[in-house]
Amino acid sequence: MNAKKKHITNSPEETFELAREFAGDLSRGDVVSLTGELGAGKTRFVQGLAAGLGVPKGTYVRSPTFTLMNEYTGGRMPLYHFDFYRLCFEGELCDLGLEEYFDGCGATAVEWADRFPKALPDFATSVDIRIVDENTREITITKRRAARKKLRAFIAKDMVEG
Repeated sequence: MNAKKKHITNSPEETFELAREFAGDLSRGDVVSLTGELGAGKTRFVQGLAAGLGVPKGTYVRSPTFTLMNEYTGGRMPLYHFDFYRLCFEGELCDLGLEEYFDGCGATAVEWADRFPKALPDFATSVDIRIVDENTREITITKRRAARKKLRAFIAKDMVEG
């Protein structure tokens, strides 16, 4: 079952705070798929996620457009931050080892996730950020918890049987 909720933010600071609060619900292995136009606030949202996870304040959280992935540690769990903007072919994702991060001990945020949606797990929470005007954003968060619960049950069963 999907749970969809729309939020309106009126400044980058409000977008940051929304993400910071949202991070409180994140668990190890959760994946957040971020979509929206250039300048919509995807990186600002990830900065809020990092703050909500307790990443130290002095840590510079920036878009990994050229490095493709940044890892932020020091909080209650690592945050793996990917950016698909510069990728041209889905095959390029193989070099990133996405599945290792999706199954890892942290949460994963993927900017420009709409470029390669099949590369993301079915349980990924979708965050779509739409520009309303210069400062206002409409942020739609769609949680796919049912699929995630099934995956956790499968993993737990496999660990008991294995």
